[in-house]
Amino acid sequence: MNHRQLETFAAVMKSGTVSRAAELLGITQPAVSRTVAELERSIGFLLFDRVRNRIIPTPEARLFYAQVEASFRGMDTLRAAAARIRDHGSGQLRVGSLSALGSSLVPKAVRRFREGHPDIGVTLMVLPSRDVRDGVASGEFDVGLAADEIDVSGVLHQPFVSPRVLCALPLGHPLADNAVITPYDLHELPFIAYVPEDRARQRLDLIFAEADVAPRIVVETIYAATVCALVAEGVGVGLVSPYAVAGADPTRIVLKPFEPAVHSKSLLILPLDRPKSQLVRDFIDCLLASR
Repeated sequence: MNHRQLETFAAVMKSGTVSRAAELLGITQPAVSRTVAELERSIGFLLFDRVRNRIIPTPEARLFYAQVEASFRGMDTLRAAAARIRDHGSGQLRVGSLSALGSSLVPKAVRRFREGHPDIGVTLMVLPSRDVRDGVASGEFDVGLAADEIDVSGVLHQPFVSPRVLCALPLGHPLADNAVITPYDLHELPFIAYVPEDRARQRLDLIFAEADVAPRIVVETIYAATVCALVAEGVGVGLVSPYAVAGADPTRIVLKPFEPAVHSKSLLILPLDRPKSQLVRDFIDCLLASR
């Protein structure tokens, strides 16, 4: 039993005659009769009775035809699924992002992406950079954005954004009127810092050491959004990426340039051994357009 035999049998059942089936299939009547006979031998029972030059489906043929039709519908479903995968990928996009970009740039990219792919579901997880990296490496995420201190073994990576950080001050702070904030301005002031393994923190520590100043660290955190929230509460001052202040209350914090320049660098990361689907390519385009 093969697909050609089943297709010929279905054509005879639909058309009611061998001649019409031959026309539908574009083959000769003897070829139709021969193929049906081959199918009968293969399955072990008659499909048609020959009565006065007419063919009448047997009861077994009607039962078998129902199953053949069901299998054809299944093939149509598979073809449609293959077309969707070809055109749109898996139908689901999984994204991991560090906090600094997960509340600003990435949502903009998701909006752009959804405009072009309204039927595609998106899962967005905002996590520490090391967890984003692990999720991409394991295949949990299709694409990730992480700070540049991650271990890049096991993932594809490329620079994504490197914005110059700003100094965030509580509203009414004595330094709020300064045009620029320098390391000397922060000496012994309550300071909200990132954890020691953060690359931006390490670059800032070098700047403080070279200037021979030492802010008084009162809180360490991994999230830029937490820095903004603590500054808004008056706990201290901190340095944040401009992307991280999108959700901050502008009536409670003041942002000032910091000299010398410190950059918050992030990477676009992808699974190492998996070709990019069209969905992933389209989302990357949206990320790049949202920078």
